[in-house]
Amino acid sequence: MSKIMFRLGLMVFLLFLNSAPSRSAVSSIDLGSEWIKVAVVNLKPGQAPISIAINEMSKRKSPALVAFHADDRLIGEEAAGLVARYPDKVYSNVRDLIGKPFSHVKKILDSLYLPFNVVEDSRGGVGIKIDDGVTVYSAEELTAMILGYALKLAEFHSKVPVKDAVITVPPYFGQAERKGLLQAAQLAGLNALSLVNEHSGAALQYGIDKDFSNASRHVIFYDMGSSSTYAALVYFSAYNTKEYGKTISANQFQVQDVRWDPELGGQNLELRLVEHFADEFNKQVGNGVDVRKSPKAMAKLKKQVKRTKEILSANSAAPISVESLLDDRDFRSTITRQKFEEMCEDLWERSIIPVKELLKHSGLKVDDIYAFELIGGGTRVPKLQAKLQEFLGKSDVDRHLDADEATVLGASLHAANLSDGIKLNRKLGMIDGSMYGFMMDLEGPQLVKDDTTSQLLIPRLKKLPIKMFRSITHNKDFDVSLSYENEDLLPPGVTSRTFAKYSVSGLADASEKYMSRNLSSPVKASLHFSLSRSGILSLDRADAVIEISEWVEVPKKNVSVPLNLTLEANSTKETEASDDSTTNSVNTTANDQNTLDLGTEKKLKKRTFRIPLKIFEKSVGSGVPLSDEALAEGIKRLTALDAKDAERRRTAELKNDLESYIYATREKLDYLDELQTVSSSEQRQSFIEKLDEVQDWLYMDGEDASGDQFEEKLDQLKDIGDPIFFRYKELTARPEASKSARQYLTELKEIVSGWESKKPWIPKEKIDQVLSEAEKLKKWLDDKEAEQKKLSASATPAYTSQEVMSKLLDLQDKVASTNRIPKPKPKVEKLTVKNETETPTEEAKSSSESKKEETETDGESSTTHDEL
Repeated sequence: MSKIMFRLGLMVFLLFLNSAPSRSAVSSIDLGSEWIKVAVVNLKPGQAPISIAINEMSKRKSPALVAFHADDRLIGEEAAGLVARYPDKVYSNVRDLIGKPFSHVKKILDSLYLPFNVVEDSRGGVGIKIDDGVTVYSAEELTAMILGYALKLAEFHSKVPVKDAVITVPPYFGQAERKGLLQAAQLAGLNALSLVNEHSGAALQYGIDKDFSNASRHVIFYDMGSSSTYAALVYFSAYNTKEYGKTISANQFQVQDVRWDPELGGQNLELRLVEHFADEFNKQVGNGVDVRKSPKAMAKLKKQVKRTKEILSANSAAPISVESLLDDRDFRSTITRQKFEEMCEDLWERSIIPVKELLKHSGLKVDDIYAFELIGGGTRVPKLQAKLQEFLGKSDVDRHLDADEATVLGASLHAANLSDGIKLNRKLGMIDGSMYGFMMDLEGPQLVKDDTTSQLLIPRLKKLPIKMFRSITHNKDFDVSLSYENEDLLPPGVTSRTFAKYSVSGLADASEKYMSRNLSSPVKASLHFSLSRSGILSLDRADAVIEISEWVEVPKKNVSVPLNLTLEANSTKETEASDDSTTNSVNTTANDQNTLDLGTEKKLKKRTFRIPLKIFEKSVGSGVPLSDEALAEGIKRLTALDAKDAERRRTAELKNDLESYIYATREKLDYLDELQTVSSSEQRQSFIEKLDEVQDWLYMDGEDASGDQFEEKLDQLKDIGDPIFFRYKELTARPEASKSARQYLTELKEIVSGWESKKPWIPKEKIDQVLSEAEKLKKWLDDKEAEQKKLSASATPAYTSQEVMSKLLDLQDKVASTNRIPKPKPKVEKLTVKNETETPTEEAKSSSESKKEETETDGESSTTHDEL
């Protein structure tokens, strides 16, 4: 009985799942040089509102790697497994390749001993040629592959479609990097709600659960990641706002300054160890051997050095061991933490420079800083913490936030705030600014250089987002250049201040068209700019503004003469009641007779025309975005790769299913004696031969087979094996089902007996129907059991356990519906009332009249009783 109820409950649960409406979720992606983290904001009931998406290895962060090997594309953990064997086929640091000139990228890759086959593309940037020697992928396409992988992690974690996401960026990312990252999101099929600076994500996570209504505070967020270091000064405070008619206090923060070193990170510390151990290995081997010339050996060494550095963070010494580092030579050594710290002495000094600059430019002192929060994996190094403590004069630094996940969790709050349909219970206002100041320069014929043609458009740390316009007096077509404000503060790899150039046309034609008319002022051009929430500056619109003064003939104003009409004081009633239309007609006629037509006159009228101008963006430097054609081609290529990956995974799963079926079946045939009962020797022999045939094919011709072929082979085996295993299962399931059915038939007699004694209102015909159904089930069971006894165990069964349970469920439904027949309500006898035609007795009349009289006198309702 319990099994039956479980099955019924399971069916209802599955139906509920199928009919449940789909929900959506948004995510945040912390895209780093080395790692990628994903957080999901999910509306699905029963799940945490914000959670970290784990990968296929149940890890909370994934390697930001893409590999191409043996005609397959691998991402994340799959790619990480190939780093030591094929370092030239596993691509890392792809985020940092976007928008950089080729020479700068080549320098970075060589310093990190990354043997990628890079080529210079038509934009002056870098492209990576994969192992087929032909295909070249842009940095945006490789980054899109990682973002697509992150999107799949979010969808797998939330079990709902995810398309909207916020992506974190380092504060020093310039215009080219930000535009390229948004294009990478577009290639991945991801709707980027916004780019958000990493320090803003950390500040959101820090302030969301705190109260600043009593006191504001300054907090410095210090982040050392894999490839860069920055320090951000953030001011937390509170403000009053209205919500549902009530005044509440809401938190907010403002980023006041950010300083960075884009070439100092955890990789620099690891490289010091790599160089040290490379020298040690070369010295051990001698004979002029240089391990640095072997990319595979350096990849192995770098992998082990990473582990050694992690050990040094918790121990005073750490070993390193690399099997077959070069030419089958093993390498083993040890290093102390003190030695490591001495090797990186100059790096410790560089690490506190961003903090020094923050305090210098803000005018604050160390005592003015409420908290000094550490984030980023590099901040786990004890020497770095000690150096910061020494500079700050503190015995310890703050580590309230998760060093790895603070940024992505805070960014998810920003994603929830930007998305539709998600409301945060706690409000936290975010005021972040542009990390760079921007200049506007105009060039064109007869354009005089002055403060209007070259001016500061947006100062550094200007609040995001913002729109602005500038107006210039000019009548010829011209060019607009956008550039960074300061030559000393440029994004990494950028050598020219100018990052965008626009050609504005149509102004000369508009000026010539209206020049013959009377211009009231010189022709002007109005330029409309916007600095987006992602920190991208663009020229959105340009208009020609032309003002003309013209003499226009207009009618003179009508002069009305007062109308004096004498009306008799004593009018007759008929006159007063005269029709309104007649009166109006008389008044109109009187007015017309007294209006003077003065003709027309000329007046000077000013008119303003706004004519849209054409804007064409020109290519500038190596940070040129992908063209529309390149984007379309990239989407096509990535879609094909996604389909190929899906088929590869399907093929691998089907191959694994086939292999598992063969081994599991062989084991069952060897150890399950009951299988000999339910199958003949011919059946087993035929099955074993088929297993041998498919197994031989699997390891010979099946190496390069498709998923459909694996599925076909598995179906062939199941066509033979399923009937045998079904009969094996029925050996116990069928008698158990029959036993349950007969036991219930016995219990049914007691149920019917109980109806007759405790529920006499159940109609006899209903009980007879139940008994008839029970008799049919009993007879069917008797016949089938008798038929089954005549068959051998290897033959097709006369009946199955499923048939028994189905008929038993039908009978139980019939019993349940009969048992639910309600007890009829008792009949209520109606009171006998005398006919109204009968004459009442005098006493009754008197009583009735008396009661009526009392009612009328008191004016109150009284309770009366029918007289019998």
